[in-house]
Amino acid sequence: MFDLSGMTALVTGASGGIGSEIARALTLQGARVAWSGTNAEKLRAAQQTANVMRDGERVSFSHATAQNDDLAPVFLPCDLSDAASVDGLVPAAVQALGGRLDILVNNAGVTRDNLAMRMKDEEWDAVIRVNLEAAFRLIRAAAKPMMKQRFGRVVSITSVVGQTGNPGQANYAASKAGLVGMSKALAQELASRNITVNCVAPGFIRSAMTDVLPEAQKSALVGRIPNGDLGTGEDIAAAVVYLASKEAGYVTGQTLHVNGGMAMV
Repeated sequence: MFDLSGMTALVTGASGGIGSEIARALTLQGARVAWSGTNAEKLRAAQQTANVMRDGERVSFSHATAQNDDLAPVFLPCDLSDAASVDGLVPAAVQALGGRLDILVNNAGVTRDNLAMRMKDEEWDAVIRVNLEAAFRLIRAAAKPMMKQRFGRVVSITSVVGQTGNPGQANYAASKAGLVGMSKALAQELASRNITVNCVAPGFIRSAMTDVLPEAQKSALVGRIPNGDLGTGEDIAAAVVYLASKEAGYVTGQTLHVNGGMAMV
């Protein structure tokens, strides 16, 4: 179930914690993945340090993929704040992945937090440009090969704050809420070609940033989560794998909330 063998995927923000887990999970389900991020060295480092349990033992993910040329990763650096770079990413992925693109995961995102009264125009513009505009450009480009092959899966990573809001993050919340509305519109446009467009909205996820928080602050965060713990990158990756699969073909225009019950939408 959820076998992605023979499929190809492009994941943005793949050098980060959630992005690398998504890329890894898609690969382990059989997809060949193009890892994209702003820095090629960080992409390779993220891929090389990813590990997987096999037969009860931890083995190198890079070693596992090296045993199968069909799963060999592709690395495509891209500056999502630059429109020309964004517009070239999907054609580069299609070419590198053998002429088709089945799955697009818009995971990359940036923050420029500030209270609205103090927020500078460039702080607003930077977040909207990367989180929302770049995602639209990538979906628009990916729709062309997907429509031609009459199959496609688009998954955008939003956030719980796109639903609930968060003080100091008017730009970020707007960009994430925008992804949801945009995905619903595009889901209706592309459904007739067997292309689904969905979102995954993470809640509080374990990361390098949360690891260094004081215990009192961590406890306060966990206290808001009925499940009693922070989520992991693997939790988000599992949701993406499902939405990318053929089994999810009747699910489109939806947002899958993965937040331990913190926001029951």
